[in-house]
Amino acid sequence: MPVTNRNIHRVIALIRRAMKDMPDPSVTLVGKKWQDPYLVLISCLLSLRTKDETTLPAAERLFKLASTPRGMAGLEVKAIEDAIYPVGFYRTKARTVRGVSRDILERFHGEVPRTLEDLMSFKGVGRKTANLVLIEGFHIPAMCVDTHVHRISNRFGYVKTRDPHQTEWALRKKLPKPYWTDYNALLVTWGQNICKPVSPLCSQCPVNHFCAREGVTKSR
Repeated sequence: MPVTNRNIHRVIALIRRAMKDMPDPSVTLVGKKWQDPYLVLISCLLSLRTKDETTLPAAERLFKLASTPRGMAGLEVKAIEDAIYPVGFYRTKARTVRGVSRDILERFHGEVPRTLEDLMSFKGVGRKTANLVLIEGFHIPAMCVDTHVHRISNRFGYVKTRDPHQTEWALRKKLPKPYWTDYNALLVTWGQNICKPVSPLCSQCPVNHFCAREGVTKSR
């Protein structure tokens, strides 16, 4: 049986209950700890193609050096590189972090903008990052779709899409809006721990009787 809007409420409730002792994604943890849209944005930039266990310590090291756009813009790129290593593409990300910080100062009077369009105007910020900043930085309902959200939403049978971009728009139309703000964090954590890309832990999954298991050829 696929996940539908008749049972999505039950599915999300069961996942929430099952993951209560699992760690939140790194960007969610930054949002909870500092409650600062700017630091959420920077942690998002660091998290791209980098595992959470690397992202969070790197973000914490960097924030000890600077935690405001003005402070970050005043750092040497080498200092940022040293702080965030070994995140993936750390040299490119160091330049992006400083460039975005300067852009915030010059174009937005030192305040992180609250719209998708303005966030995406920064070099290095795409839809996924912009949506995640709206969710974790401003608590604005948005639809952030990464590989976990795309894969699991299709595996459930809840949507039938070819890529994350299509999934975002399908979920915007179908998923009840009250779930938008934590859908990404829920499925990222679920995808890292239970609904893994290869050989998911279906025997441990409390929603396996709701799941269509699309594309699953091997499970545990």
